[in-house]
Amino acid sequence: MNTRARSRVGPVPFGQFIVKVHGRCNLACRYCYLYEGPDRTWRDRPSAASPAVLDRTAARIAEHAAAHGLGGVALVLHGGEPLLAGPGRLAALADAVRERVPPGCSVRTTVQTNATLLTNPGIATLARHGIRVGISLDGGLAAHNTLRTDHAGRPSWPAASRGARLLADHHPDAYAGILTVVDPRTDPVDMYESLLALRPPALDLLLPHGNWSSPPPGLAELPGGLGPGRATPYGDWLCTVFDRWWGAPRRETRIRLFEECCALLLGLPAATESLGLDPLNAVVIETDGSIEQVDSLKSAYDGAADTGLDVFHHTFDEALRHPGVAARQAGAGALAAACRACPLLTVCGGGHYAHRYRADNGFLNPSVYCADLQRLIRHIADRLAEATAGDPP
Repeated sequence: MNTRARSRVGPVPFGQFIVKVHGRCNLACRYCYLYEGPDRTWRDRPSAASPAVLDRTAARIAEHAAAHGLGGVALVLHGGEPLLAGPGRLAALADAVRERVPPGCSVRTTVQTNATLLTNPGIATLARHGIRVGISLDGGLAAHNTLRTDHAGRPSWPAASRGARLLADHHPDAYAGILTVVDPRTDPVDMYESLLALRPPALDLLLPHGNWSSPPPGLAELPGGLGPGRATPYGDWLCTVFDRWWGAPRRETRIRLFEECCALLLGLPAATESLGLDPLNAVVIETDGSIEQVDSLKSAYDGAADTGLDVFHHTFDEALRHPGVAARQAGAGALAAACRACPLLTVCGGGHYAHRYRADNGFLNPSVYCADLQRLIRHIADRLAEATAGDPP
C-alpha cells in the first residue's frame, strides 16, 4: 500500500471549468443539496448565463490556459439543468472556448444533465460540436428514481430513461456515462446491474453530501452515532458493488471511484474529489459570472462556495490565491491530525472536503464517511493483494 505523500510547490492551475449555463432545474428532486440545502445564493442569480457572461468566461479560460501553458482543459456545462439553455447555446460556448485557447490546448467538453430534455436532434447538435453527455440518475429502474420528480410531482423516469436510451442506441460516441448517488437502502447488485442495462461507458458512484453537523441519510440513526467502530452501510454497499464489478469476466463499464482507489493503492496518481491528496483543480463560473469554489461546498452552509470574484473583474489566477482554493490544494497540510497519522492517508486523502465540515470548527476534521472509506479502501487493497499474490517480484 502506498503511504508516501506527494510534495508540490505553488498553486496548481485550474484544469476543469464548470460553467453554470443555466441556474434553474426542471426537476425538484427532494434530496437536492443545491436547491434544498442550506445555500440560498442561487435565488439571487439570473436563471441563465447571459451571452456577455459566457463570452467573458471563454476569454478567461483561454487566458488561464495561455498563462500556464496548459495542454488541455475540461469544460463542464452544468446547472441546474443545462439543457434548459438549449443545445445551440451550449454548442456556441464550447466552440468559443475551443477557438480561443492557445494552439495545442485541447478542450474536452461534457454536459451533465438529468436526461429528461434529451432529443435526437439535440444530441446530434451536441455531438457535432464535440460535447459528450453525462447523465444523473438514482438507478436504472423507475423504483430507484421516485424522488426525482418535476415541480408538479410527476415522475421524471419515463423521460430520463428515454433520453438515456437515445444516447446508448443512437449516439454511443457522445455518451460520457452515468452519475449515481449511493443509497444503501437499495440492493447494490440490483442497482449496479440496472445501470448496466443503460449501457453507460462509465459510472460515477458518489456518496451523498453530508457532514458532521448534518449527517448523511442513515448515519445519525446508527447505534452509537458517528463515533469509532460504527457500522459502515455506505462502505458495505460499495464493497458489494466492487466485488460484482471486479469479478465480472470482462469489463462491463468503468467505475471511477474503484479505478482511482486501485491506482492510489498502487502508488499511481489519480484525480478525484473523493480520494487522494492530489490538488483540486476545478472552479465554477455561476450564471452571473461569479467565480466560485465547487458546488459540493454549498451542502455545508450558505455562501460556503463564495470567493467574492467574478470573470469581469478578476482572473482565474486570482481565484487560485483565494484561501478556500488554496486549502483544497494544500494536500496533507490541510487535514486533521487524525488523518495525517492514518496509514491510509495517501489513498483516502481525508475524503471529500465538503464531508469534513463541522459547524464548530469548519473543515479540519476527518470525513463523516471515514469509517466507510476505510472499509472500502481496505477491501479493495485485499482484492488487489489476492490478484497479485502470484506475480513475480
